[in-house]
Amino acid sequence: MGDRMELKIGQWTTIDERAWCYDEGGVRFFLLAGSERALLLDSGMRTRNARNLAEELTDLPIALFNTHCDIDHVGSNAQFDEVWVSPMELVHPTAPHEARVAHPVWDGDVIDLGDRELEAIALPGHTPGSTALLDRRSGMLFAGDPIQRDGRIFMFGPMRSMAAYIHSLRRLSQRVGEITSIWPCHATCPVDVETIGELIAGAEAVERGEVTCSMTEMHGTPIREYDVGTSTFLCDDE
Repeated sequence: MGDRMELKIGQWTTIDERAWCYDEGGVRFFLLAGSERALLLDSGMRTRNARNLAEELTDLPIALFNTHCDIDHVGSNAQFDEVWVSPMELVHPTAPHEARVAHPVWDGDVIDLGDRELEAIALPGHTPGSTALLDRRSGMLFAGDPIQRDGRIFMFGPMRSMAAYIHSLRRLSQRVGEITSIWPCHATCPVDVETIGELIAGAEAVERGEVTCSMTEMHGTPIREYDVGTSTFLCDDE
C-alpha cells in the first residue's frame, strides 16, 4: 500500500507542484492546476471561502467541479457563478445548487486545464452522479466518496444504490492499469488501486447477506453498519 500523506488540517497540503489538498478534518477538497486554468474539486462543508483559499496558490482562473452534491462537498459553491457537475446530481434531494450555471459533465468527458487532461469517470451508487476525475498524465484518480479505506461509505437514504455501486467499481477495476494512486475525500489518503477490488468484494458480500451488521443511528435514522474490513458501508435498515 502507498504511503499516507501527513495532511495539514485547516490548510493546504502540497501533493506536487500543481496539485494541493485542503482537509477540513472530516472532508477534503483538491486544487489542480494546468498551464491555462485551475480546477477546484469540491468546495468543503464548513468552508465558505474555498475560492479565496485557492487564490492563495495560483493566479490562474479557477473553475469548480463537484464530484457529487452531498452537503459536505458544496460548502463554498456560492462563491462560483458556474460549476461543472454530472447532470444526475441535479436531482439530488437535499444539496444546495448555489452556482448559477451548471455545465454537464458526462462519463468520458475531458476537462483540459492546459497541459493537464482530466477524464470524468462516472461512479453512480453512492449518489446518482458521483464522478471521479482521472489525471491522464500522472494516473492520480480523484475519486470523491465511493472509494475509501478505513472510512464510512454512506449508502443509506434516497437515491443510493449498492447494486449501482458494485457495477461502477467493477467497471473502474478494468482501468486499474491507468491508475497510480487514489485520492478520496474522506479517511485514509491516498489509497492504492487494490482498494477498488477489496471494496467490490466487500459490497458483494453485503449484497449476498454474508456480512453481519450492527445497528446504529445517523441523524435520527436507524441504519445498518457493515464492516467489511477495508471500510464500513452504512445502509438502510430494511
